[in-house]
Amino acid sequence: MFRLYNSASRKVEEFVPFEAGKVGMYTCGPTVYHFAHIGNLRTYIMEDILDRYLRYIGYAVKRVMNITDVGHLTSDGDTGEDKMLKGAKREHKSVMEIAAYYTDCFFSDCAKLHIRRPDVVEPATHCIDDFIHVISVLLEKGYAYAAGGNIYFDTSRLDRYYVFNDFRTDDLAVGVREGVEGDDNKRNKADFVLWFTKSKFEDQELKWDSPWGVGYPGWHIECSSISMKHLGEHLDIHCGGIDNAFPHHTNEIAQSEAYLGHKWCNCWMHVLHLNTDSGKMSKSKGEFLTVSLLEEKGYDPLAYRLFCLQSHYRRPQTFSYENLDNAAVSYKKLVARVAALKKDAAERVDENALAALRTAFTDALDSDLNTSLAVTALYTALKADTNDATKRAAIAEFDSVLSLGLLEAADRLAAENEKKAAAAASAVRVYSEDPEIRAIEEAIDARAAAKKAKNYAEADRIRAELAAKGVILTDTPSGTTFERK
Repeated sequence: MFRLYNSASRKVEEFVPFEAGKVGMYTCGPTVYHFAHIGNLRTYIMEDILDRYLRYIGYAVKRVMNITDVGHLTSDGDTGEDKMLKGAKREHKSVMEIAAYYTDCFFSDCAKLHIRRPDVVEPATHCIDDFIHVISVLLEKGYAYAAGGNIYFDTSRLDRYYVFNDFRTDDLAVGVREGVEGDDNKRNKADFVLWFTKSKFEDQELKWDSPWGVGYPGWHIECSSISMKHLGEHLDIHCGGIDNAFPHHTNEIAQSEAYLGHKWCNCWMHVLHLNTDSGKMSKSKGEFLTVSLLEEKGYDPLAYRLFCLQSHYRRPQTFSYENLDNAAVSYKKLVARVAALKKDAAERVDENALAALRTAFTDALDSDLNTSLAVTALYTALKADTNDATKRAAIAEFDSVLSLGLLEAADRLAAENEKKAAAAASAVRVYSEDPEIRAIEEAIDARAAAKKAKNYAEADRIRAELAAKGVILTDTPSGTTFERK
């Protein structure tokens, strides 16, 4: 039984989808004005594990992700500069050029981290008519109002607005919480913009016609509309980083349920921050950590994925190069251990042993997606008292969820090792011109050939014969050396 922590109920619950066997899953996508930093990508890795595990245990999953290419201001409220315009100014390009470039960069990073591409990826700029329709219905129902040229959602119409935390309204005065000036057009402090018809800056590049004048959508309306467009009126799981819980996800719930007239999403999954020694990782702190930067420093991106899996998604994780070094070493050792497993076509998988190993793995992930214990189950499989065929079968199953590319990396390593061994074997031996030393070298080669043929008795005989002549052999990783007494 799969159980997951629901941020809305604040408890771990049995996962029950609206329709048996099917899961509608929505994940907030990137705002494509810059590279994603590895803290952003930790969230996508954990969402990917959830997606893969639901498929592993038999669900038909439809996962939808938006691409925010308009409407997200530098404040998560309704203030500041549009992030897309900010990126365009920084690089002297159009907003759409910026969006296309950083969307490609995002999915390139995802591919390096083995993050599965969602079934539906929808840019916000493709859905303007959908946003206008939802906003129109909210106005008709009395949940929205026009003020100062903009359209706002009226949070006072709700029985409960703060669904994820027990905030006091006075604590959320915009100027206090965000360090910016409040919006005098709002009837209530918590109200939020659905549509801007008066740009907060004169050079807003993207604008569309609407019933309320030329303008552009607020950030929050896009996820509700895109989710309902592709997943219908009921959503099983909505995912995102913990910093999206308020105000973004709170506003999504408000507008979606006001529009629909019923509960919208059953379960909310939030991934906690990746921190550095100086605090939460952010793009606003100068140079920030990206997948490309890690690669430049010689790290395999999958070592970073393993690093993330070693911690629970509901716990903050601290990044340091020392911690990443440890994960990189662990990843290399893990690949080497998998590479050491024999491939024997005649060897049969022990189904009983595999079932026992599988239970340990599913028990870990059934318990609120405990990836750390799932990785432990991977090591347990490698140490299990069973044959290599069974171990490889277990690794293949588990890695379909963990997605560390273990069998592929192990096969590459095994091929490299075989190539090196073949090169060493085919190398022309240059013997000493000294007859006595040449005889010793020939004897060492004969002993090596006997060991390779598993004729250990002959190898021991040669060693003993040389020892009787005062020649002592020492085996090293790079070959056998000798000294004469």
